[in-house]
Amino acid sequence: MEAAELRVGFVGAGRMAGGVARGLLLAGRVPAGNILASAPSDRNLGTFRESGCRTTHCNLEVLQDSTLVFLATKPHVLPGVLQEIRPAVCPHHIIVSLAAGVTLQTLQQLLPAGTKVLRLMPNLPCVVQAGAMVFSRGDGAGEPEAALLKSLLSSCGLCEEVPESYINIHTGLSGSGVAYVYLFAEALAEGAVKMGMPGPLASRIAAQTLLGAAKMMLETGEHPAKLRGDVCTPGGTTIHALHQLEKGALRATVMSAVEAATNRACNMGKD
Repeated sequence: MEAAELRVGFVGAGRMAGGVARGLLLAGRVPAGNILASAPSDRNLGTFRESGCRTTHCNLEVLQDSTLVFLATKPHVLPGVLQEIRPAVCPHHIIVSLAAGVTLQTLQQLLPAGTKVLRLMPNLPCVVQAGAMVFSRGDGAGEPEAALLKSLLSSCGLCEEVPESYINIHTGLSGSGVAYVYLFAEALAEGAVKMGMPGPLASRIAAQTLLGAAKMMLETGEHPAKLRGDVCTPGGTTIHALHQLEKGALRATVMSAVEAATNRACNMGKD
């Protein structure tokens, strides 16, 4: 199916749903008129309307109108939503869950047997087509469904199919990891402000520093430790700064943050 012919629905219209939709629109993969989003109130639907997408307060309308349906509700709300939409789910539907912690097994139990269901974990930078997303497919989803999802979402950034056991890890690494990077960028800029640089300039330079470092990792394929070592010179500024970061246990703290977020994602599926 051509992307331009695809009708895409979102049940739930929060930031992550908006991010995926915006990425699809910016890349020109799906016309705005082919996207329909539902939410209980108008609070989150304004973003979709401003982009030219259609909106509704009826979840069943999304199923009736769409082939590819993203379930983007809060995890604790999803079981009730699945019970509501179950009668409207047909063999032609492709159901993609964005709910953190909700396993494929749970999704398959709450949807009709044989439903083409996949589980996706994006992150917020997909709104600027620089996201990092992973997905896994359920028993009813085959290569065509996986290929369609990957083709569409590759326009939003990196998109990889992985074993389901990696999805909660991805939440801790990248879904939540974006916030860790923002915190580091904020601290980096504030350090420059402390030393006398204007805040707006410091923030722009901090952002470009992170962007450049990330681009070097991706384009060279080098291990970050190798790239870090390349910046250091004996007795220079960088090694003195890294000593302070090591004294502050930056490495161990970040590893613990990834672990905490991953464990929380696992527990959300059990709540």
